[in-house]
Amino acid sequence: MSESDESVVALSPGVAAVALFGVLAAVVVGAAGGFPEPNGFPADASIVHNLGYALFDIDLGDIPAEGFLAAFLIIAIALDVALDSAVYLAKRETDGTIISALTTGGSEVVDSDVVGSSDGDAADDADRGGDA
Repeated sequence: MSESDESVVALSPGVAAVALFGVLAAVVVGAAGGFPEPNGFPADASIVHNLGYALFDIDLGDIPAEGFLAAFLIIAIALDVALDSAVYLAKRETDGTIISALTTGGSEVVDSDVVGSSDGDAADDADRGGDA
């Protein structure tokens, strides 16, 4: 590559950025005069109720709105998948078995006694968490 080719390559991102800024400025300036005057909401209409109706795509609201039922269901499914994935990833595997992250993993039991216990009295039963 010659030195002139390298200078053209070095200038091309800057020229592209200036051209993009020019296009965006033209769009903003052109659209600024096209917006109608804001009307606001009626004083007797409940905006919260209308948002709920729009969310579930029910045509009972006083203010006309688009339905968002599909978006609501897609977000619900995505959040459910994220929760299930988090629970699955929180599990740890030891010795080829999956142990739930929501429990302590249990105590080591040898011959029906908890390891480290002195004798099998009522205090040990309470420590194991089982019925006496």
